[in-house]
Amino acid sequence: MATTGPLHQVDTPYEVATLGMGCYWGSDSLFGATKGILRTRVGYAGGTTGAPQGKNIGDNVEVIELHYDPSVISYSKLLDIFWKNHEYLASARLKREYMSMIMYHSEDQRKLAEESKITQQKKETDDQIVTEIVPSSEFYPAQDHNQKYRLQGHVDLAKTLNLTTDLLQTSHVAARLNGFLGGAGSLEQFELESQHLNLSPEQIQYVKNFLIENPDMGISC
Repeated sequence: MATTGPLHQVDTPYEVATLGMGCYWGSDSLFGATKGILRTRVGYAGGTTGAPQGKNIGDNVEVIELHYDPSVISYSKLLDIFWKNHEYLASARLKREYMSMIMYHSEDQRKLAEESKITQQKKETDDQIVTEIVPSSEFYPAQDHNQKYRLQGHVDLAKTLNLTTDLLQTSHVAARLNGFLGGAGSLEQFELESQHLNLSPEQIQYVKNFLIENPDMGISC
């Protein structure tokens, strides 16, 4: 396999969403394959102790930062995905690192987040939702080995993509492939998207073979 040139970057106007959903590897895959997501990166935010120092993240929370195209996917839809894909109830044994959190970047996002929490709470009869809704704060990117974790597990493929520290956090292609290889997205969806991702035939075939051999893999952390 060989690269066919620079990884495909997108110049589409975007908005930012930041969400804490427990372990960030799973959400990185989940959103990476979600239509309308342009870029993803995982890291830490929401704390008072400053930047993480190695494995010591202080009182920060694992979060995923999403750049999304609002003409394709709405913030409300992102919130719907958020509520459907992680533990957010009082009965959940959550360390602060893995807590449920919505960090809003605008007044509109705050209102939508609070409304969505009220709506979700009405669906829960026995437990209290413990999700915190807070203003966005400084985002500290996780170390390289945590970015696009599922994609990097495919070592031979990852090598052909020439993923630098910057590309691990900014590449549209890396985000999409991490989603498909992480158990999100379908073979049919990948076949439609692959022609626009600037991948070589060998790279495309690798991903297709993996999806064919692992049709019900599911997302894990």
